[in-house]
Amino acid sequence: MTQGAGQGPEVERTATLRDFRVPAYVHESGPYVPHAQQDEAAPPAEESYPEGYTPTERDLPVINRGDTLQVPVEPAPAAPAPQPAAGPGPLYVVGDVHGYLDELMAALREQGLIDEAGQWCAGTTRLWFLGDFTDRGPDGIGVIDLVMRLSAEAAAAGGYCKALMGNHELLLLGAKRFGDTPVNSGAGTATFQAAWLLNGGQKTDMDRLQDHHLQWMARLDALEEVDGYLLVHSDTTAYLDYGDSIEAVNDTVRERLTRNDADECWDLFRKFTKRFSFRDEGGADAVRSLLDTYGGTRIVHGHSPIPYLLGEVGSEEGEESTGPVVAGPHVYADGLAIAMDGGVTMAGKLLVRQLPLEG
Repeated sequence: MTQGAGQGPEVERTATLRDFRVPAYVHESGPYVPHAQQDEAAPPAEESYPEGYTPTERDLPVINRGDTLQVPVEPAPAAPAPQPAAGPGPLYVVGDVHGYLDELMAALREQGLIDEAGQWCAGTTRLWFLGDFTDRGPDGIGVIDLVMRLSAEAAAAGGYCKALMGNHELLLLGAKRFGDTPVNSGAGTATFQAAWLLNGGQKTDMDRLQDHHLQWMARLDALEEVDGYLLVHSDTTAYLDYGDSIEAVNDTVRERLTRNDADECWDLFRKFTKRFSFRDEGGADAVRSLLDTYGGTRIVHGHSPIPYLLGEVGSEEGEESTGPVVAGPHVYADGLAIAMDGGVTMAGKLLVRQLPLEG
């Protein structure tokens, strides 16, 4: 996991959730804390949890609606997404969902992509999910089921709904296939099961995981280029390790998953978990290395929550943080990168936006 300092443009800030300390971000072998080095997190103390609920690390709680102040607002009727006179429909992208099905449905309705019944109503619109459907939130399998259903409904209407593979799809696949089988993590022995639990794995998701979910996840592409936008999940240059074309990368990832080798799958997960390659000095050059290889003029990614990209999250013990309010995607790296993870797991915003961005 790469780290760095530096801040991007300011985002709208409000003093909400003043008493809520934004949690550290956890990945692979422990929590990520910006600008601070922490020892390996100790296991959480014994607590009483609802049946079937797997707690995440103590500093990364699953945010439920009861944890945030809700202001009742009468929802406006969803307006269908604008349709062009001819040619492909408008292009939309969705950031990390992490099991927050209700928030996803609300965001899709707000953009006019689904109706009040949750059915596709956007005609020839093209919709891309950037990965990370499960873990941390309450209904990851429900999210996958929704994306699979919308894919069929959109295709029938002349549009499409497609998805990329995130590191959490690799993690869930590994936990299901390999469980507690030891793997060489590069820093000692690890297991997919332990890493999945550490990163917010939910027992209810594992219990409901079926073969068709596994097959769907294993066939997801790692990256794609659409309308000049290179779509990826992770803000890393690790994709270059798997091929010099989009087709080569996607084929290599699928082949390694097909071989069902625990160490190979762990290496995929580890590399797709890397982050912040585009954020600091040299970040624009890192973006250009991907664009020059795979095509496109801008890169669009999820994976790293925008508050962390901006370096505006409190990390010291006892430090109070109001948490930045993410109003929309974060454009950075000389305007070449667009970040789409609004931090829904941190009481942030689940982002669904049309490309090109307005303004």
